[in-house]
Amino acid sequence: MTRLSLAEAEEKVAALFVAAGASAANAASVAQALVAAEADGLKGHGLSRVPTYLAMLKSGKIDGQAVPTARQPRPGVLAIDAAHGFAYPAIDLAIVELPEMARRQGIVAAPIRRSNHCGAAGHHVERLAEQGLVALLFANTPGAIAPWGGSKPVFGTNPIAFAAPLAGREPVVIDMALSRVARGPIVAARQKGQAIPEGWALDADGKPTTDPAAALAGTMVPLGEAKGATLAMMVEILAAALVGTHFAFQASSFLDDKGGPPDTGQLILAIDPTSMGGHWFDERMKLLAHMIEEQPGTRLPGMRRYGLRAKARAEGIEVEL
Repeated sequence: MTRLSLAEAEEKVAALFVAAGASAANAASVAQALVAAEADGLKGHGLSRVPTYLAMLKSGKIDGQAVPTARQPRPGVLAIDAAHGFAYPAIDLAIVELPEMARRQGIVAAPIRRSNHCGAAGHHVERLAEQGLVALLFANTPGAIAPWGGSKPVFGTNPIAFAAPLAGREPVVIDMALSRVARGPIVAARQKGQAIPEGWALDADGKPTTDPAAALAGTMVPLGEAKGATLAMMVEILAAALVGTHFAFQASSFLDDKGGPPDTGQLILAIDPTSMGGHWFDERMKLLAHMIEEQPGTRLPGMRRYGLRAKARAEGIEVEL
């Protein structure tokens, strides 16, 4: 293990992807996303993803030279084709274009098709909130959750992320998978040869397991049981049926180089708070934050990440070379 600054880590990670066949622009986008997740303590979406991303890149499951494109079928819609490349450059394109569109239209949407793993979803909406927008992201992922009462995966872990600006402070960021835990920590546990807690996942026979390999071959326990499974269905509709991409049960894995491109989707919504007919948003947010933070032992969603990020910026991160 060696300690690197965030800039040094990004440079080294980007070099790995360029060497494996990605364009310099795509490699930089991926490296920035993975290092940012690592810095925020989100290791399941951080550097632990490098081996599987490289395997998918080398096999052609991800097109490292893909250039995302966008069109506007309606004034409030930015339809993006990730072209079977990494998700991050396509999301970068959305984040460049959506703020001005939102200021014109009030509410805008960016469906992203032919996409892939989008990593720490909260980072994407945070970048929009930093520009004064309220933002939502829905992403479908390869099959991992069975319908409640079933045994075969139909839905993905299907993250939902939300961010809202908070005047004079970092945005409030909510980021959650619809499984009890995201698959990322299970992938990281498998790589380290560690067991996972009981209650996270079921094996292929539908029995509880602490073996991460058996968990990845089985199904994830949904957050909130039946309620989580129905929310996962909602995300499938928003990020796959609406976008025109694979459902979870059709998508190949994000975790290996087998099969064709996953062809999953994301849907990003961005709202200009001033479009609601007034300028009360900032004051209402301050009041809500105050009512939460005045209680001992509480914190706003996302604040732990910011503390870890500040530490990583000052001290760097440990990287296994």
